[in-house]
Amino acid sequence: MPTIFLTHGGGPCFFMEWSPADAWDGLRAGLESVPDLLPEPPQAILVVSAHWEDQPVSIEAAASPELVFDYYGFPPHTYRLSYPAPGDPALAERVRSLLDGAGIAARTVQRGWDHGVFIPLLVSYPDADVPVVAMSLQAGLDPAAHVAMGRALAPLRDEGVLIVGSGSSYHNLSGGGPAAKQAATDFDRWLHEVLPTPGPAREKALADWAGAPGGQYAHPREEHLIPLHVAAGAGADDPGRAFFAEPVLGVEMSCWVFG
Repeated sequence: MPTIFLTHGGGPCFFMEWSPADAWDGLRAGLESVPDLLPEPPQAILVVSAHWEDQPVSIEAAASPELVFDYYGFPPHTYRLSYPAPGDPALAERVRSLLDGAGIAARTVQRGWDHGVFIPLLVSYPDADVPVVAMSLQAGLDPAAHVAMGRALAPLRDEGVLIVGSGSSYHNLSGGGPAAKQAATDFDRWLHEVLPTPGPAREKALADWAGAPGGQYAHPREEHLIPLHVAAGAGADDPGRAFFAEPVLGVEMSCWVFG
């Protein structure tokens, strides 16, 4: 099974009116294409969300998780969205065991699915018929540690589990204008240089992402980038390929598949 890094958009952006009206159409089409990237339907989906940081790493283990509406100021109907996919307690325990075996402290909890989980899945898997497990980032957001987390989880790929890092290739909510456009372009160009070639050089580049052109402007805080490190770590031996790369609201954004 490949691994995926998604740019998941802004809040419930795909389920509300926007200006311009087609602002998120390209990214929506990219997310809708995810099932076509896979050799077969996944047995389950493991989502590493930019909107959940914890120590130790936490894994949602409920059989029927609730939704966590962790966005603010959006239209009332966006707080009535539903995503009734089943959880997978057995997979949650398998994830915990793999991390523990790699020396990464982890625990199972019952928290619910934040919008970094259910919003992109509503687009990619709208029938909600694939079991889902959500997992946190490690508090501290150490990039090399998250590549190692991905490596620890790689055996899940041979078990039919789709590993998804859900974040954004650009995430500076206060940035705008020419500076934002240039930084997003520069950083996305760097991703296109680094991600296609697997190996130690890619892992080192990801660990040192803050030195990339436009990197610190594109990610003044890196929580939306770090899910990429998990996806790339799990796909360590595979080239990365952009399956979405277009401007969104004037800035370059991209989504990637490994394998």
